Amino acid sequence: MSKVGLFGGSFNPPHLGHLICAQEAAEQLQLDRVVLIPVHTPTHRDLPGDPGPQARLALCEAGVDGNQRLAVSAVEVERGGTSYSIDTLRSWSEANPDDDLTLIVGNDVAAEFPSWREPAEVLELARLAVVSREGESELLLSEELRAGFPDSDVVGVTMTRVDISSSLVRERVAAARSIEYLVPGPVAGLIETEGWYR
Repeated sequence: MSKVGLFGGSFNPPHLGHLICAQEAAEQLQLDRVVLIPVHTPTHRDLPGDPGPQARLALCEAGVDGNQRLAVSAVEVERGGTSYSIDTLRSWSEANPDDDLTLIVGNDVAAEFPSWREPAEVLELARLAVVSREGESELLLSEELRAGFPDSDVVGVTMTRVDISSSLVRERVAAARSIEYLVPGPVAGLIETEGWYR
């Protein structure tokens, strides 16, 4: 049995904060690997300057290249349409019945969890890991979710505060400013080569 963390997001583009988050979750929860899953179409927001799901998938693959503990899945990109966690968990569980799944979400996303599509079944299929940056009230949020879903497995993960965002990266690219040390080198190279976010 493999302990697998599923980490979904727009990754528009993926940056070092995303990779630190994935690495912290893997270490703190003793996961065998964490899989980044870029969405095809997000449920509640537009993606400014989006180069498209295939491009974001390629950026994620470039970002994790060489890290044996991190991987990327095209499950939502290939499925197309709006991405819902419950659909991804169902298809992953069917294809990989021996995997012990942990769904990794940020504090901001977890706050909206009760309004997700079929949240109770999400928690039947996977443990929920709520990732918070140092200083955020991750334990309080985890406790609130456990109270709302008493039979579920909800855990907190703390990561070093890294104030990098995808919007910051996009803004710097558009302004012809360096994104070195904000994203992995291969991600920066791919953005430059393809002319994305200009």
